[in-house]
Amino acid sequence: MKSKFLSALCLCASLVGVLSAAPPTLAPLFPAGGQRGATVELNAKAKFWSNDKSLAFDGSKVKIAADAAPGTHWLRAVNDDGASALRPFIVGTLPEVLEQEPNDDPKQAHSLAEGCTVNGKLAKSGETDCFSIAAKKGQTLVASLEANRTLKSPMDAVIQIVSLDGFILDENHDFRGLDPQVTYPIPKDGTYVVRVFAFPSQPDTSIRFSGAETYIYRLTITTGGFLDHCVPLAAIGKPFEPRGWNLPPDATPLTFKDGVAFHPKLGGATRPKLDPKATTHLIAKPGEEVAVPFTAKKGQSFAIEASSRSLGLPVDPVIRVVDKEKKTLARAEPPKLHSDTALSFSAPADGDYSVVVSDLYSQGGPRHAFALRIAPQEPDYELTVASDRFTIPVGKPLEAPVKIARRGGFAKPIVIAPSGLPAGVTFSVKPPGEKPDPNTVTLVFTAAKPTAGGPFRITGTVKDDPAMARIAKAPLAEFDDHTESLWVNAGEAPPEPKKKK
Repeated sequence: MKSKFLSALCLCASLVGVLSAAPPTLAPLFPAGGQRGATVELNAKAKFWSNDKSLAFDGSKVKIAADAAPGTHWLRAVNDDGASALRPFIVGTLPEVLEQEPNDDPKQAHSLAEGCTVNGKLAKSGETDCFSIAAKKGQTLVASLEANRTLKSPMDAVIQIVSLDGFILDENHDFRGLDPQVTYPIPKDGTYVVRVFAFPSQPDTSIRFSGAETYIYRLTITTGGFLDHCVPLAAIGKPFEPRGWNLPPDATPLTFKDGVAFHPKLGGATRPKLDPKATTHLIAKPGEEVAVPFTAKKGQSFAIEASSRSLGLPVDPVIRVVDKEKKTLARAEPPKLHSDTALSFSAPADGDYSVVVSDLYSQGGPRHAFALRIAPQEPDYELTVASDRFTIPVGKPLEAPVKIARRGGFAKPIVIAPSGLPAGVTFSVKPPGEKPDPNTVTLVFTAAKPTAGGPFRITGTVKDDPAMARIAKAPLAEFDDHTESLWVNAGEAPPEPKKKK
């Protein structure tokens, strides 16, 4: 989710008849997305603004351009007192519908005329949602849900494929993180029901299905083409080939736009890892290892990365570096459940080595693909700030420390400055103290009068080396992600506390 949409999308909200004295808050959006070219009525009491040409707003209506890139866009609510946290809004390729109640029972299932994406909500405890669709023998019914992984809905969902009388034909619990997906080969012509229910993402003492207003989901149900991932997984300047289900012959190569690979005839989209130094590999069967050779000089340092989970695939990579006698010299495994793996390696002697990758749980199959990067460690750096939102008290300075993480021996001076500040907001760099921190630069923002604010960025540059420009990132802790799009405004300073007599 690290696309330019983080800087391109803003949601400007003003609640009618309410004078706010604090930054606005923005609840999870419902519906949480829409189809390319469609107009979506958001359930939010707000006015909207965006400088992204792919989205246009008229009150609570969002018009999505027909050529908008599928995937996650980010929206923010702002008023004169500040800005809300970012919220995801997902653009899809298939027609979209809103869930229709009652649909708790397979015999009352919401009937779908065609493959589509359903925007739904398990709004109360004990709720289930059922959807029916006609399918023919030989087709594959795909039911794929987005809730916890992308939207951070606090739900651990289950999908079941059931008959009209409720007999369970197939089910899945955790396909991508806590979100389920089922691909069911249709054995005979008929009507099939997709049933959804959930448990809380943080287990509690309850022993029944869970639900709440925040249990928002997007459920794609189709017997048509559905994109799972692309090959190669990591490349620049190469055509991407689709991998998935029910793929028609003319769905190749994929369209690539704004970091997203997709096809307008297919449900789903994928974001490949854009790295010309990474190669694509497959663990074709359980227990298999993939060995990739490389040559190194004594003392040469390498950064080795195996990526699969971040690409929506199931490999939990274990990395080993072995010499020509197959002796293990270094090893790393995922630092947490269902994550990618990185390893630093310094060659003890000139010679030939291999990176050996396996799955932590000895799994394998047609989806057990990963991208592998083996490259000499290069000097580089990253910039981070603690927050994506800044409110400057009028007439008082606001300090914003920018942290510098240097890698590979990078030691050149870095000039750090904001760009795109709204009118009336100025900045300076705080002089270093007696014991300066070489890994922190503190920007000082000031404003002479209140301002509604706007988006800006903080950039680091290196003299005579434009390729080393880097943009500071702020964490989006709720979504395990980050943004380069920051927001600043200026407001009246809070009153000084009264001194006790």
